[in-house]
Amino acid sequence: MVADKHRHKTLPGAITSVYLAHLHQRLLLLILLLGAIFLVAVYAVVQGTYDIPIKEVIYAFTGKADAISNVVITNIRLPRVIAAIVCGWGLSLSGLCIQSLLKNPLGSPSTLGISQGAAFGAATAIVFFGTEILSVTAFAFIGAMVATLVVIVLSGLKRLSPEAVILAGVALSSLFVSATILIQYLATETQLAMVVFWTFGDVARCNWREIGIMSGFVFLASLYMMLLRWDLNAMASGEETAKGLGVDVEKIRVSGMVMAALVSAMATAFLGVIAFIGLIAPHMARRLVGDDHGLLIPFSAVIGALLLLSADTLGRILIGSGSLPVGVITSFLGAPMFLYLLIRGYR
Repeated sequence: MVADKHRHKTLPGAITSVYLAHLHQRLLLLILLLGAIFLVAVYAVVQGTYDIPIKEVIYAFTGKADAISNVVITNIRLPRVIAAIVCGWGLSLSGLCIQSLLKNPLGSPSTLGISQGAAFGAATAIVFFGTEILSVTAFAFIGAMVATLVVIVLSGLKRLSPEAVILAGVALSSLFVSATILIQYLATETQLAMVVFWTFGDVARCNWREIGIMSGFVFLASLYMMLLRWDLNAMASGEETAKGLGVDVEKIRVSGMVMAALVSAMATAFLGVIAFIGLIAPHMARRLVGDDHGLLIPFSAVIGALLLLSADTLGRILIGSGSLPVGVITSFLGAPMFLYLLIRGYR
C-alpha cells in the first residue's frame, strides 16, 4: 500500500521528466536544422560562377570588401538566399495551415489552385496590361486571392467535406491552367516567353523591397499560427471536440485560410509558381515531431526554408549560371511525394 502511494505520487513527476526530455531533444533538432540553413546559406553566397572567399563575405558586412565582391554579395546572392528562406518559410506555413484547417494531408497552395490563380493573373497582366513589375505582381496577387475566395465560398456555403474542398481546388487549378494556356495562345512571342519564364518560379528575381514586404507577411502568419496552436491542436481531434472546448471552428477556418492565401499569394506574386514546398515540408515535420502544433509550426517553417534554399543552391550548381528555375526542382521533388500521399490515403 505504501509502495503504491509512493508510485502514484512520483508518476506525474516522471511524466513531466519524460516530456521535458522529449522537448529538449526536439529543440536540439530544431537548432541543428537552423544550423543547416546557415551552412547552406554561406555555401550559396560563396559559391557560383564567381567564387568569393569566405573572408570577403565577412568584409562585405563590415564595408571592407572590394567593389566586385560587394556587388555580387549584397545585390545578387544575399537577396537570393534570403528570398529562398523567407519564401520557403511562408509556403510551408501556408501548407500546414491549410492541411490543419481542412484535416486533409493533400492541402497546399498548389493543390487548392492558389498558385495557378496567381499564374493566370500574371499572364493576364503581361499580355493585356504591359510588363511592368508592379502590375504583374498586383494581378498575380489578385488571381491568387480570387482562387482562395472561390474555395472559401464553396466550402462555407455548400458545407463541403475536406476531401471535396481539395477536389474543388483541383478543378479550379485546371480551370486557371486552361485559361493561362489560352492567354499564351493569344500572346506574341516576346509576351509568351515572359509568361513562361514567370511561371517557372525563381527566387533570383526578388529585390530587397519585395523581400521586406514578404518577410512582414510571413512574420505575421508565424505569430498568428503560434497564437492559435492550441486551437489547431483541438481541431485536429475533430470539430465537435474543438467546439466543446470553446473553439470557434468556423471563424478560425476562414481567417486561417485567408492568412494562408495572403502568404502564398505574396510569395507567388513576387517569385512565381514554386510548387509542392507547402505540401512536403509539413509532412516531413510531422514525421519528426508529431501533430503538436507548438512544435509542428516552427519545424515546418524551418524545413520549408531549408528545402527551398537547398533546391535553389542545387539548381545553381547543376547549371552553373543559375538559370535553372527553382520551381522545376521543387516540382521534381514534390510530384513523387504527392503520389505517395494519394496512394497512402487510399490505403
